[in-house]
Amino acid sequence: MSSTNRPQVSTLARRIHGWSWQAFPIGMGTGAVYVTLSGIKERSSTLTTIETIFFFLNMALFLLNTTTLAIQAIVYPRHAWRLMQDPVKGIFVPLVVLSFATIIIGTINYAFPTGHVSANFLYALFWVYVTFSVVTCFPMLMIWFNKPHDLNHFTPAYAFLIFPMMLVGVVSFNVLRVMDPADTRSIGVLFVGYFFQGLGFFMTFIYIVIYTGFLDGHQANGAFVACGPPGFTALALINLGDRARNILDVHNLITPQAGEIWYAASVMSALMLYGLAVFLFVFGVMPYWFKLHKHLNEILGFGWINTTRVLGDLLNISGFRVIHLIMTVTIFITWCILIVLTAMAFWKGLIFFSKPEDVLQDTMNPNASDDEKDWKNTGDLTQQGHQTMVLPLHTGAHIDNYGHRMV
Repeated sequence: MSSTNRPQVSTLARRIHGWSWQAFPIGMGTGAVYVTLSGIKERSSTLTTIETIFFFLNMALFLLNTTTLAIQAIVYPRHAWRLMQDPVKGIFVPLVVLSFATIIIGTINYAFPTGHVSANFLYALFWVYVTFSVVTCFPMLMIWFNKPHDLNHFTPAYAFLIFPMMLVGVVSFNVLRVMDPADTRSIGVLFVGYFFQGLGFFMTFIYIVIYTGFLDGHQANGAFVACGPPGFTALALINLGDRARNILDVHNLITPQAGEIWYAASVMSALMLYGLAVFLFVFGVMPYWFKLHKHLNEILGFGWINTTRVLGDLLNISGFRVIHLIMTVTIFITWCILIVLTAMAFWKGLIFFSKPEDVLQDTMNPNASDDEKDWKNTGDLTQQGHQTMVLPLHTGAHIDNYGHRMV
């Protein structure tokens, strides 16, 4: 059959079909840069400008990812549904909510001080986030728990399914920063923050304790995710406790000393969780260079870094501030390296780029033309007559049935 009868697949169609939920960690990494930079104590206009640039870049990536995946769901619904059910790619679906959380934090840091948004708008965004996290997490948990999973390949990365609800506490204390403690609505934000932070942490902790140790390959990169829940929870507890001091006192809730007691208990609990987060981070770093594939984009767990700075201010330990600065610079440099590598991989078609036959397979329908059906059948026969063995993607090569190594 001549190649002229083969249906043509545009580059745009291959891009849309090849897009996946794994694109959101790119935006989350961008958000992590300005979230950690915002914790630097010595402020300057240059630093604020850099943070603002990253904030707008994060929003652009968020819009790009959500728009592309929405188009994919409309044009290729079967493929979109397969991605959500995929045991590996499916766990990245909740990251869309986490990306939204970093945007809310950025809006509070950079849009509210300039008067572009109001406290009422941010209060509404808080409830949008809570709803978004619940609506996303519960269906994905049902899909995930509906299938058996091998404990030998269990990694903390599965905790992504709970992460959005856990970060409600982080979003909560950021929103409370711009709300009047005397506002009765602040009580709801405070209590809901505590509620979901506890729910999310203990659920993710279940995933962590099932973690079976040093795994090989890309799965072991999930070890870094393990330090996220205790790190973010420690950060949330300290800040929620700080807000509780004023809110509970102003509204005369529980007891006159309730706010101070909550704050003291939160700091003590946060310090213990911080120790756990640091241990899990070190535990993930130790085998990194001889057990893992070097895919730094899969590392998530920067919550303990910001907690380091908060504890440094709270306990007046200058060394903690230095550690925070070093880790923040490390994240910034890592992001710069990864964004270049990601851009190169995207340009070369190594990521987010489907094969033409995969696109056509999801485009085919009962009313497809005879030429399309003939081409598909010919492709199937060709595959049967000339088998190809594909090696892992990181090798960058494959071997045909004649034993030739092809790059």
